[in-house]
Amino acid sequence: MRKIAVVEDDYLFNEALSRTLVKAGYEVGRAYTVREGLGLIDESLSLMIIDINLPDGEGLEICKKAHGFNQIPVIFLTARDEEADMLQAFDMGADNYLVKPFPMPVLLKAIAAILRRTEDDSGVFVYMDLKLDFKRMTVTYKGEEIRLTPKEYKLLELLVRNKGRVVTKNMMLEQVWDKEGAFVEENTVNVTLNRLKKKIEPDTANPIFVKNVFGLGYTFGK
Repeated sequence: MRKIAVVEDDYLFNEALSRTLVKAGYEVGRAYTVREGLGLIDESLSLMIIDINLPDGEGLEICKKAHGFNQIPVIFLTARDEEADMLQAFDMGADNYLVKPFPMPVLLKAIAAILRRTEDDSGVFVYMDLKLDFKRMTVTYKGEEIRLTPKEYKLLELLVRNKGRVVTKNMMLEQVWDKEGAFVEENTVNVTLNRLKKKIEPDTANPIFVKNVFGLGYTFGK
């Protein structure tokens, strides 16, 4: 599940944005100030939506850090439509700029377009000699191809795209087995996970990629 940070000081508008994004299938982090927005920046973020005018400064500061941290894409929201503001935002690395008020479907389209572009630009994931090529749907470890079944690959991709966050078995059922999820037994998930770990882990007794978070689910990496 992709995570989007919303940094907007208007509480009601922040709530409306967050509800819209959750309904569209995104995980949402919320902030109301520059300080709080800076605190949301980490490797789990797929995109940030930032109000340019915040109580303790300008959102441009957050954009600069997000862009420098991990090329995190940014959409600016503002009540101002002055050309100088727009140019400054784009100079700081903004990917889009929407002037309030705007229809929520326009924001969702802008988000989808940016995520498609950024995923196309970074279609390869590498972690400790394990490499996933999202376009080719291939997996290699130390240069050797690992043959996975479609379900094993989708499960690994789900974990990778949520690196550092817990993926529950319900999430796996909903996103890997899709409509079949309601009819799949929990044991099927366990069997698929075990097969996946045997194929990608150098030592299944001491996993370095797929780790169990007791009572919650699984996580990828540290």
